[in-house]
Amino acid sequence: MRDSRYWQGFWRLADPKISLASFAGLFMGACFAAADNALHAGWLALTVLGIFCVEVAKNAAGELVDFDSGTDQAVAEEDRSPFSGGKRVLVDALLTRAQCRGIALSFFATAIIIGLVIVLWRDGRVLWFGIPGMALAWYYHGGRVRLAYRGLGELAVALAYGPLVTCGTYFVQAGTPGAPLIHVSLVLGLLVAAFLWINEFPDYAADRATGKRNLVVRLGKDNATAGYVALLVAAYSWLVFTALYYPDARGILGGLLGAPAGALSIHLLLRSGGVTRRVVPAQAACLVGFLLMALGSGLGYLLG
Repeated sequence: MRDSRYWQGFWRLADPKISLASFAGLFMGACFAAADNALHAGWLALTVLGIFCVEVAKNAAGELVDFDSGTDQAVAEEDRSPFSGGKRVLVDALLTRAQCRGIALSFFATAIIIGLVIVLWRDGRVLWFGIPGMALAWYYHGGRVRLAYRGLGELAVALAYGPLVTCGTYFVQAGTPGAPLIHVSLVLGLLVAAFLWINEFPDYAADRATGKRNLVVRLGKDNATAGYVALLVAAYSWLVFTALYYPDARGILGGLLGAPAGALSIHLLLRSGGVTRRVVPAQAACLVGFLLMALGSGLGYLLG
């Protein structure tokens, strides 16, 4: 029984829905590398494993911080959704504090070892991606910085899941990324930050009550809704301007495949009235949107 609860808790921390954010950047970076050079399957597999380990470690560390702050406990039952409200492995007693801490430390350590293997046997300059990535993963919840509690979590997510994951994947495969990839990775970063943004709406009351001052709490729901719309419009406009400026990279316009889902998420959010069960479809549409954007831009560049 204990083993069953442990693996249920671990599965929540490894949450495939949330890991899709990093896999989107991995996929896009790999597509660009395959088009410009060639893919090295072993190094790609190691990169995927390393980033997955960081994801699990970050989630486990975040559970401890959000539990201690009271944020997870403050989320009302009607405000829980498949995309927000925390992993709740401590709240639901699936894992102990010691188990969460052990998972965080062991997976951070594994990610560091994988990173050092890539640095030593592939290219030492990968440190320029790895060190900021690890720092953002740790300080998103941890230390005295706690970016997610200071209205800086959205920026951290945009940088980590955009240029760091995407361009870092490319760098391991093919060397220094070109300008089009840097731009399109920033577009993806904005879209993943928008996913975090919309996921903060159901947690608004709990976050505000416990001092988790993310941007939705700081702006208020009405202004945050306008901010969400601005993020999506800015992202897809940036994508179009990049394609126009770099004609050889016109294939990235395939990323507009995600625009209808993004527009749907805006429509659903505006009609939700702040009711969580009505926000959930908007969250799902946002997730589909950034996945289709990464798929369309990556394959568009590769095939184009």
